Amino acid sequence: MTVQYPCASTVAGVDEVGRGCLFGPVFAAAVVLEPAAAERLRSAGLTDSKKLTARRRERLVPMIEALAVHWALGQASAREIDGQGIRRATELAMLRALQRLPQRPELVLVDGNLPLRLWSGPQQTVVSGDLHVDAIAAASVLAKQSRDHLMQRLAETYPGYGLERHAGYGTKAHREALLASGPTVLHRRSFLRRFPF
Repeated sequence: MTVQYPCASTVAGVDEVGRGCLFGPVFAAAVVLEPAAAERLRSAGLTDSKKLTARRRERLVPMIEALAVHWALGQASAREIDGQGIRRATELAMLRALQRLPQRPELVLVDGNLPLRLWSGPQQTVVSGDLHVDAIAAASVLAKQSRDHLMQRLAETYPGYGLERHAGYGTKAHREALLASGPTVLHRRSFLRRFPF
């Protein structure tokens, strides 16, 4: 990681996962890390969750939860995504994660180049933040694993869609299942307009 910032205990990194899925909520996590904890997590392989195997992410989760000063999760539902649009729903998920932290951060580092419009405090966007900021990388891992675990559970409620394999993304198998069986109540209808239901 290359971005350094002062007073790490007052800085939260926030990231989201599931933005491009056809099914289910978008998840976000907020993490506050002190430098020593960040170094330990880097040594254990912490980086952007998309570059890690599921097994490595699984091993990192309890370390992040134990070493973080604070961490929290937030989500926005498929209904909120359909009603308010994916950008605002993503912001709601990030805001909810930040609001669940026991202490309000003095600075929020947001992955990407779009500011978190719903956050009233100081913030900074960081392009490819999950590669450059440890707290954002940790947030990406927590959000990814939490959402994947939810998809595993929902696969039992909604069998036949392959959620346990693709976590709700628009794979060929998922699209074929949608055409065969139609959408569930947790599918994002606004993402399915190209399907002939």
